[in-house]
Amino acid sequence: MSARLDPNYRANAVKSLGDNEIDVLVIGGGVVGAGAALDAASRGLSVTMVEARDFAAGTSSRSSKLIHGGLRYLEQLDFWLVREALKERSLLLRKLAPHLVRPVSFLLPLQHRVWERAYIGAGVALYDTMGGARALPMHRHLSRTRALDLAPALRDDALTGAIRYFDAQVDDARHTMMIARTAAQHGATVLTRTKVTGLLRDGERVIGAHVTDLETGVEHTVRARSVISATGVWTDEMNKMTGVEFPFHVRTSKGVHILVPRERLDLDTGLIMRTEKSVLFVIPWDRHWIIGTTDTDWSLDKDHPSASKTDVRYILDHVNAVLREPLTEDDIVGTYAGLRPLLSGASSDTSTLSREHAVAEPVPGLFVIAGGKYTTYRVMAADVVDAATKGLGRAVAPSVTEHLPILGAVGYQELEADIASVAQRNGLSYATVERLLGRYGSAINDLFELIAREPELATPLAGADEYLAAEIVYAVTHEGALHLDDVLTRRTRISIEVADRGLATAPEVARLIADHLGWDAAATDREVTRYQDRVRAELAANEATDDATANAARLVAVA
Repeated sequence: MSARLDPNYRANAVKSLGDNEIDVLVIGGGVVGAGAALDAASRGLSVTMVEARDFAAGTSSRSSKLIHGGLRYLEQLDFWLVREALKERSLLLRKLAPHLVRPVSFLLPLQHRVWERAYIGAGVALYDTMGGARALPMHRHLSRTRALDLAPALRDDALTGAIRYFDAQVDDARHTMMIARTAAQHGATVLTRTKVTGLLRDGERVIGAHVTDLETGVEHTVRARSVISATGVWTDEMNKMTGVEFPFHVRTSKGVHILVPRERLDLDTGLIMRTEKSVLFVIPWDRHWIIGTTDTDWSLDKDHPSASKTDVRYILDHVNAVLREPLTEDDIVGTYAGLRPLLSGASSDTSTLSREHAVAEPVPGLFVIAGGKYTTYRVMAADVVDAATKGLGRAVAPSVTEHLPILGAVGYQELEADIASVAQRNGLSYATVERLLGRYGSAINDLFELIAREPELATPLAGADEYLAAEIVYAVTHEGALHLDDVLTRRTRISIEVADRGLATAPEVARLIADHLGWDAAATDREVTRYQDRVRAELAANEATDDATANAARLVAVA
């Protein structure tokens, strides 16, 4: 099957909704929903996945972008969760997504000479030797002098020594989208801008859903033998739709990150620092550093969580505590806020709630997956598909996704080993091909074909020169982008990587995709205006000192 998610694919997929009863309907297009669609389709089941907004539009595009076991969970004695996550990290690095998931080193500064090194060192040693540890180098203990050689940006008095260890990172939004494309390649129907407005019932049993195509307003009825809800922070909304009490609830915790230019911090490694509530990361991200996160309760708008001035100040205060030259708000080029779906517990503090996941069947035919963390999405997907297929009345193969590379993985290593020749053959620089391989893997050949047909697409974007025009076109011809915001926020990361949040390049990007999406001049202008309104609303929210004010400022724009 084709993994090309262009407008024709969508039109045909929407037209066929409801034609036949399917095995599994997946509600939610985040990483777990996409993972469930792939898991079910790769078992030979008929699958449709519907997402109200865009792939990864919620939590799955707003994480710390780490694939990790979570050192802090060791301190909470959650060994099973850490071991499971480290096994998944190894699979992603070695087999499933080596083109998208890559090693990243962290320096953990120590501030006490004896007990802290022994205490934290024992935890990091355990981290290195649990499941999947051999995928990355072992940790090393460093003196203060050696640590400062790696991190000259740190103050001398900020550490007595350090431990350097390795984890992994990923562009979460691109990874989620590539999983969805892989699901389509295995026969699943994957649709964005399709919202579930109600559940279809036969007595108490859920037998499908009413789905509205938000691009046209047309409602469709999708019948399914099993329905999976992978709705993350919207799980309680699904609860209300059923009219019954779920065995668990989800609380939302807000995590805020900022981006600063790479040259602003003289570091040869990422950083991790303990805070009074959790940890703070400084993560290398191409030309930038991502710094975060916060961990605060959130009960306001879930579609558009907002970062307030207080959130940003918290991050700056904590990172500046160890820097020679403090960062200021003027250094920030991007800010984003995301929500974590945490299974409710007795604690009122979101930082102590569980990151483990749960599967339930609150009403016959509806299977709900909630909780968990990004790194373990594949396990979560397999667990919920296992539950959903028990009642299909026939034998269903076990999950095979542990052995199933996602789109772009196969052939990636061969291309990576020959970057110079690949660059020469296609008339691009070594650095450009290296970067493209890290975003597309072996699917880079699709981009080369686009450029061969239209050589002008090899031109970098004005105002966002890290990206080529070909990447913008590819976002709508292959990656399912339907709106300007999809391209600037999730297929690329222009909205957080340039100081003007992409305002200068938005008209050019809209022009590049307009014909492919069937936009006339008026529709193109509307898309640009909507994006501009969204950016201004987010910047206004960043100036608010509290969540309520920030939320109100952000909701001025609908995008």
